[in-house]
Amino acid sequence: MIDAAALLSAAVAGCLYVVSPGPAVLALVGIGAAKGRRPALTFLLGHLAGDTLWCSLAVLALVGAKVFDPLLFEIVALACGFYLGFLGFKGVTARSARGADDLIGDRPYLRGVAFGLTNPKSYPVALAMYTALFAGRPEALTVSAMPGLFVASFVGFLCGDAILAWIVGTGFMRRLYLSHAVTIVRVTGGLFLAFAATTLWEAVPKLVTRVV
Repeated sequence: MIDAAALLSAAVAGCLYVVSPGPAVLALVGIGAAKGRRPALTFLLGHLAGDTLWCSLAVLALVGAKVFDPLLFEIVALACGFYLGFLGFKGVTARSARGADDLIGDRPYLRGVAFGLTNPKSYPVALAMYTALFAGRPEALTVSAMPGLFVASFVGFLCGDAILAWIVGTGFMRRLYLSHAVTIVRVTGGLFLAFAATTLWEAVPKLVTRVV
């Protein structure tokens, strides 16, 4: 039976995946700044389809790595750590931020679904998030634990969406985004670098031990 700590880790990973500033969140803030909270919330509901898909695939990948060979889990962790580090470096060195006008349109729900399902960065970022939070305890990732992890992750998505829905329509957030878009991107990069460091801190010593 899966323990409460593993469920909490899955929920936290799901919530952080949703609220961590990135392309989708920047698009959401742009929609909120341009048209208000209601269209932004509709976009979020559509984007939930992509969140569920990519994070479910991330859990499947991690469980599969654990079932087949623990070494594969560490290799996945290493690759994800470097990928997040790459994204983080791009973020902290950014000189500009792209707007989200092309995602607003007249059908924010369908835009959210399309963006969530087709964002090429969604899966590796989700995989890296879950890897970072489970890197120290891969024994919790078992086939029998998968249904509970999926449910906990979905609860995390809903919590993250609720947080974003409340924040995005505020006048403060609109002014903040319009005035400090580049800073927001750089803070995003710093967050990704922190996840990369956590993942590599766990994965590298284990790989070195196996090689030696």
